[in-house]
Amino acid sequence: MHRRDLLLGAALVPGMLAAGWPVASFMSGVANAQDAPGFDAQFVRQMAKDLAAKPFKQGDQSLPAVIDKLSYDDYRNIRFNTDRALWRGQKLPFEVQLLHRGFLFRDRVDIFVVEDGKAQRVAYSPDLFRFDHGLARPDPKLDLGFSGFRLHGPINRTDYLDEIAVFQGASYFRAVAKGQVYGSSARGLSIKTGDAGGEEFPVFKAYWIERPRQGVNSIVVHALLDSASASAVHRFTISPGEATVMTVEMSVYPRADIDQAGLASLTSMFLFGPNDRDGIDDFRPAVGDAQGLAVFNGNGERVWRPLTNPRRLQISSFVTSNVRGFGLMQRQRSFFDYQDLEARYEKRPSVWVEPIGDWGEGAVQLLEIPTPEEIHDNIVAFWRPKDPLRKGGEYNYTYRLHWTWEAPDREPIGRFGATRVGGTAERRLFVLDLVGETMKGLAPEGIEAKVTADKGGVSNVVLQPNPDIQGQRLSFAFEPKGTDVAELRAELVRGDQRLTEAWIYRWTP
Repeated sequence: MHRRDLLLGAALVPGMLAAGWPVASFMSGVANAQDAPGFDAQFVRQMAKDLAAKPFKQGDQSLPAVIDKLSYDDYRNIRFNTDRALWRGQKLPFEVQLLHRGFLFRDRVDIFVVEDGKAQRVAYSPDLFRFDHGLARPDPKLDLGFSGFRLHGPINRTDYLDEIAVFQGASYFRAVAKGQVYGSSARGLSIKTGDAGGEEFPVFKAYWIERPRQGVNSIVVHALLDSASASAVHRFTISPGEATVMTVEMSVYPRADIDQAGLASLTSMFLFGPNDRDGIDDFRPAVGDAQGLAVFNGNGERVWRPLTNPRRLQISSFVTSNVRGFGLMQRQRSFFDYQDLEARYEKRPSVWVEPIGDWGEGAVQLLEIPTPEEIHDNIVAFWRPKDPLRKGGEYNYTYRLHWTWEAPDREPIGRFGATRVGGTAERRLFVLDLVGETMKGLAPEGIEAKVTADKGGVSNVVLQPNPDIQGQRLSFAFEPKGTDVAELRAELVRGDQRLTEAWIYRWTP
């Protein structure tokens, strides 16, 4: 199973809502026709605590024969009937469309609607879907549940509800800002990512979607997560717009000690770019959902790490305390940077994580996984706490996810744009773009371009204005001198004043 495969991207109709499930009935996976229970955030939190106190039980992945082995194309022939969307015709700011199980999406997900302090389960019916091109319909007597949902809202026009977010596949979800198309994704929790023994993929078992209020441009979704190592609960407050912002309140309850937890985990794709085109025969200048990892660490330093598609798995750690933010960013925003009329990589969202409160000691970790094709997500970034999450504990985190065109940080500091690399095996030429208000017409007096390498040698450091980007161009030569890996660093300073981010790059042959 590939990461990108997980991310393929009205009134409540009479009969769609089943009676709500009491906690005990939900845990056993048996629907119970009783009155819907009272609901609040503590309701889901208690369910997560109860799950963590019991041995892990694999969720329902069984499917009837007619959809048990669907191909990708067959699965795409199952389409939700849009006139059956939740809240269709009620003039509310959001609607929800449901996603069928099948293909890679085998995990059963139960979806509840919360209204007036009560939760009611949305009942599965094949009538909610179209089965096109002769695809067989499941037996209507079967209660299959769903694989996730799509959220629609007025993000591009006030008179039309566009798709703004989708939750489907393990604990994956993604969103867009105004004018964007889907790209990078997020996860509820990642565990053992990059571990030689294999990664653990927690799954969202159920969602509770609060009925939106008229005139309020936000919607609340609660999610219950489970895995062999932990259970967790998430409360998402989703506000779409020029930037779509998700405020995430998360509590984790470990079943076992977890020393490889990934919090606020982001997933993306990078195939090649002007810094990494070795062996590429493609008409496009670049292919990727994100160009680099940006980190705003606890001591106030901003770091920019361009992405690569390495020959071997690479793991980088940016150690800090009380991290202020990090994200996988798409900074090149011209069509001519990618030349792809279908993928439109210039419209993919940057995703920025803004921790709320002190997250303590740890590291932003970046994994770059080799991939030969753009259909595979091969980039992962997350916060890894220094101390393990201990069995029986409760760990609470709050953060904002900004699906955006630019990071919300507006401090006037020079930012690195494109990184370009060329030359010979013995002498590599690096050419870096620097943009931002402070880079326009930058006076050269007292400026130092600091470029260093922990191995090999750096020479011919040149800083010059680039009026075509209203910024600066920094170039230098790097000589590997026989090394097989080197850490490069560049920044502009004036005395003790940082004028730019710190550009950090891992060079390999």
